[in-house]
Amino acid sequence: MSKLKNPPVPFINLSTQFEGLKKEWLTSIEKIGESGAFILGTNVSEFEKEFAAYVGTKNAVAVANGTDALILSLRALNIGDGDEVITTPYTFFASAEAINHVGAKPVFVDIEPSNFNIDPAKVELAITSKTKAIIPVHLFGCPVDMTVLQELAHTHNLSIIEDCAQACGAKLDSKRVGSFGKIATFSFYPTKIIGCYGDGGMITTSDSVLVDRLHKLRNHCAVGPFIHDGIGYNSRLDEIQAALLRIKLTGIETVIAKRQRIAHLYSDHFADCDLVTPSGVAGGTHVFNLYTIRIPNRDRVKKRLMEARIGFSVCYPQPLHLQPVYRHLQYQIGDFPESERASEQCISLPIYPDMLSEQVEIVCEVIKSVL
Repeated sequence: MSKLKNPPVPFINLSTQFEGLKKEWLTSIEKIGESGAFILGTNVSEFEKEFAAYVGTKNAVAVANGTDALILSLRALNIGDGDEVITTPYTFFASAEAINHVGAKPVFVDIEPSNFNIDPAKVELAITSKTKAIIPVHLFGCPVDMTVLQELAHTHNLSIIEDCAQACGAKLDSKRVGSFGKIATFSFYPTKIIGCYGDGGMITTSDSVLVDRLHKLRNHCAVGPFIHDGIGYNSRLDEIQAALLRIKLTGIETVIAKRQRIAHLYSDHFADCDLVTPSGVAGGTHVFNLYTIRIPNRDRVKKRLMEARIGFSVCYPQPLHLQPVYRHLQYQIGDFPESERASEQCISLPIYPDMLSEQVEIVCEVIKSVL
């Protein structure tokens, strides 16, 4: 049994990490204040260089958030009215919402049951003459098997936009996610592998033409002071968040290692239980932005976790093809059975870098008591 006396276990705890970063970050804020440069300054440009080097692309363009990163990427690729973009129905809404924002149509493809990612083997069946891009989502921190998708993109002249919001630092065959597609997007929402204390996002690419388009799109399509040659966005990462992210980037591998340690503790505890623990793909490195299990009697498990004051999240309770907003697409129950089954069975457990082994044990004990 755990040494701790039934304490609450939060779903995520960001305060302990802040304590370790506070002095350096507050010093950076003072310097930014003294400089008088708060938007698209030195910290943003340096962070873009550092992040591109980390991911393995030639360029990175910082934006206001992960959703904007998707929208601007689609715009930069000239995807719009009448176009179709293939993605997964088992993901956060923004992955599909961005497609609608540019006037295109999301086309869904079911997931692989083992890792919750889009099933590359089923993607080709969804390609039509209107298909312009594929948005694979590296869900929960697990990289998508990109080999088949890259071949399909080449054969059908499609762009790949990697959604790396939950998988910063994940690798496939020693290559980091965000460097496989034509373009890739990241979120720095506070709960992510590398998160700021507000909103933030990044786009990575090695295409110089796309970089130029993205720089304009994020800043009202300005080509000079008060001169604009298109309709753009106000989507800029501020200096204070960039300064924090630069600090965090230097320690990202330590953060990932801590998450992996916690995930392995969970999996060891659950080795003989009637539930399914997360798995990855061959040659892939899972970074566990979320630790998500499949479990029978999920409602009983949720009830018991709440009674024990243990945080959790159901990611995601309804697949996108069955959401009210997409009724007009006329998808039906049963169209994507693996996504629907995952929505009925999955629950995400607490995981964060400073989580204690004793806390992991408490969570496991509560779940085992239901099983």
